[in-house]
Amino acid sequence: MSQPSTILIADDDNGIRTVLTQALGRKGYEVRTTGHAATLWSWVAAGEGDLVITDVVMPDESGLDLIPRIKKIRPDLRIIVMSAQSTLLTAVKAAERGAFEYLPKPFDLGELVGVVERAFATPQTPATGAGRDADDERLPLIGRSPAMQEIYRTLARLINTDLTVTITGESGTGKELVARALHDYGKRRNGPFVAINMAAIPRELIESELFGHEKGAFTGANARALGRFEQAEGGTLFLDEIGDMPPDAQTRLLRVLQEGEYTRVGGRTAMRANVRIIAATHRDLSQLIRQGLFREDLFYRLNVVPIRLPPLRERVEDIAELVQHFLDQAMEEGLPPKTIDPAGMAALSRHRWPGNVRELENLVRRLAALYNQEVLGLEEIEGELAAATPPPPPTRGGEGEGLGDLVERNLRDYFSSHGNSLPPPGLYDRVLREIERPLITLTLEATRGNQIRAAQVLGLNRNTLRKKIRDLDISVVRGAR
Repeated sequence: MSQPSTILIADDDNGIRTVLTQALGRKGYEVRTTGHAATLWSWVAAGEGDLVITDVVMPDESGLDLIPRIKKIRPDLRIIVMSAQSTLLTAVKAAERGAFEYLPKPFDLGELVGVVERAFATPQTPATGAGRDADDERLPLIGRSPAMQEIYRTLARLINTDLTVTITGESGTGKELVARALHDYGKRRNGPFVAINMAAIPRELIESELFGHEKGAFTGANARALGRFEQAEGGTLFLDEIGDMPPDAQTRLLRVLQEGEYTRVGGRTAMRANVRIIAATHRDLSQLIRQGLFREDLFYRLNVVPIRLPPLRERVEDIAELVQHFLDQAMEEGLPPKTIDPAGMAALSRHRWPGNVRELENLVRRLAALYNQEVLGLEEIEGELAAATPPPPPTRGGEGEGLGDLVERNLRDYFSSHGNSLPPPGLYDRVLREIERPLITLTLEATRGNQIRAAQVLGLNRNTLRKKIRDLDISVVRGAR
């Protein structure tokens, strides 16, 4: 019978050591624990242990600093890093120094056990080393919420690859920041980072912007021009608002992704594309595919690794840290120091933030610039939030708000959330779908699931109603009320 695997745990929190010992012991592992990096190092140097779990902050040495020393003498020993610091830099440092996995504290115990089992089952691959200087503590992304922790872990896994990434999220969530982090901490960091916004370039010029053009390729082409692919040679090309790319350009981009080469507009010589592609959009590409506005084959080429950025309303626990970051930035730019009291911070946490982090940043900068007092409270916060929120449309005839008024108010909010950009195509169908589903569902409930009566109430053909029930994925429960 084979000996059980031994796990070495280093954490200065006795409670965590006890919990992990019990959980991993129940799985049949031998567990040894310590609260000091020096003890862990002595065990590893003596050849003990089959896997290491280490905290970052310990009394005598950082667990991150210990990893390179361990890898030097025992390169195949898998290391799992735990940390309450929970930043992107912590995740990146752990990955670049050779950690198998990074887990933020507090962690799910079942997840940690799963990571341990996966570590024993996965062949070890050597760390390639990448990223900025490990001592560079500038934070490209802010937040310690569970949603952001998952993004940090994903980014840490991707920095040493050239995999194509598609970043989705509402306007103002920080899609370009994520793209820059992938570049700045990756193996192409010494190359250029080139961004192009598909929504900001006239459709007829997009191919020339991407691939360049030869002299005389079209009217006004008086000289050869380099495209973004050439400008990004050896680095990263960030295709922002990819959902706005016209069909012809989509076809050419697909060919580049498939064959790894392109030609300038009006040119004949094929050129190799040595760039990493990162795409981003606030639009629903699946919906655009159904509408025939986006190529499905291009979507799968771009969406090798999807990253969804949560809207700020889904990570309200990050608001205080974001506010402090923006206040610190304002002070570095010469504005006087400011703080926000608990009542003001609570008001910020209650706000819906249709403009996401960008809206919060603008608000904080406005507060820092316009108010003399050092401590800002509920009155100032609510005043600025009210000033930045468009008023609801007036009700008609002095009566209560009707269905049309409610729809109009929500559509105004929807258009406001897009700032200066227009919503994606297909708005008419999306609005109808939002209204149709509850209308048909409630009518079926009122008729106790009788589709003939429901069709009569709605004024629809019975076959049309059946098709809508199927297309909208509506559950029909007979006899319900």
